[in-house]
Amino acid sequence: MTIPSATDHAATERLRAEIAEVLARARRRTATLTDCLDEAELLAQHSRLMSPLVWDLAHIGNQEELWLVRDVGGREPVRDDIDHLYDAFRHARADRPALPLLDPGQARGYVATVREKVWDVLGASALRGAALLDGGFAFGMIAQHEQQHDETMLATHQLRTGAAVLAAAPPPTASMPVGGEIIIPAGEFTMGTSTDPWALDNERPAHRVDLPAYAIDAAPITNAQYLAFMADGGYERSELWSQRGWAHRQEAGLVAPQFWERDSDGQWWRRAFGVVHPLRPKQPVLHVCWFEAEAYAKWAGKRLPTEAEWEKAARFDPATGASRRFPWGAAEPDAATANLGQRHLEPAEVGAYPAGASPAGVHQLIGDVWEWTASGFEPYPGFRVFPYREYSEVFFGGDYRVLRGGSFGTDPVACRGTFRNWDHPIRRQIFAGFRLARDLRAGER
Repeated sequence: MTIPSATDHAATERLRAEIAEVLARARRRTATLTDCLDEAELLAQHSRLMSPLVWDLAHIGNQEELWLVRDVGGREPVRDDIDHLYDAFRHARADRPALPLLDPGQARGYVATVREKVWDVLGASALRGAALLDGGFAFGMIAQHEQQHDETMLATHQLRTGAAVLAAAPPPTASMPVGGEIIIPAGEFTMGTSTDPWALDNERPAHRVDLPAYAIDAAPITNAQYLAFMADGGYERSELWSQRGWAHRQEAGLVAPQFWERDSDGQWWRRAFGVVHPLRPKQPVLHVCWFEAEAYAKWAGKRLPTEAEWEKAARFDPATGASRRFPWGAAEPDAATANLGQRHLEPAEVGAYPAGASPAGVHQLIGDVWEWTASGFEPYPGFRVFPYREYSEVFFGGDYRVLRGGSFGTDPVACRGTFRNWDHPIRRQIFAGFRLARDLRAGER
């Protein structure tokens, strides 16, 4: 993304076209996730962890109206009478079905009306001046917001019962063997960003972090590796779990990753978006909570990487000393480098994206599965709220763990080497897996 100078008309128009493309791409995906279901399914709550899909649909439009139509554009409200219904902080997800929500037809009409006004606002904007406009930030923020809700809606599709309604091409298979560990040398690197125009406030500012040398897995933990943990009594051995983790394992009755099923012959299967298929051993394990990842790490004699360790493995280029935007460089993700954007409806096998490896040789850090880290969600040194407290600040210091890297359901606009996600350590409906790290032994440094 390029911020145009005040006199560069051509750069401004290129940026305007980029914004139009990412907004349109988000809306096409929203339509894909909602047009495939009838009114009853859109109004239903498929899990108390999730909103009815029709709430997400209208919420997307409401946020777009608040920020782009009213704030950036200075236009009259489209529907200010519904603001309170779609305020995510006013109503818990479990309570949203009882609200007087717009029905699917009304929601579609509302978001269409808002988008028409947004096109006018985009056409009239100089895309510079106020901080909210520089580099088209407000438009980028809204595109990311819609895509984040699209990933949430995709998770709702995974939780719903009934016949499959989504389809996608199968992901690529492994093109090279990837395994073992990569040693990341000691030293400083630049974490976060102060220059990415669409980076969110919790990714800022760039700051130097000094880390000792450590080892990190070259790839995410696979289904086959996780099966070995299960076969060795991983879910029955309390000594592998933290006190909180073991209490949760017992209370929730955890015996395998979510959506795994075992038949009478002992074969494991996985249900994905209404389709049940045999477990694929080379794929990264998916739908595990932080406590499960923590227990696996202890069983393996390792630990989860810190957020800083994950980012250094993903971004640091030892040849230049710089931190890259993506593991492979500055180029936007494509089909050769990462499994993103709902191009596929499952993770690819480990070893499927050699072109996406980091300079250190760490694979599949972007896409496939969100990766749990050991870190809680905290502000970076020098953090400043922008443009509102409820995006990041209110979550700092809570019972959250940071996830990195995005999943097959994450759009590229909402995924980069600095992007931070966070969730409670018990959550499994998200598209999360993990990789491991460890401290180096004497003689390895």
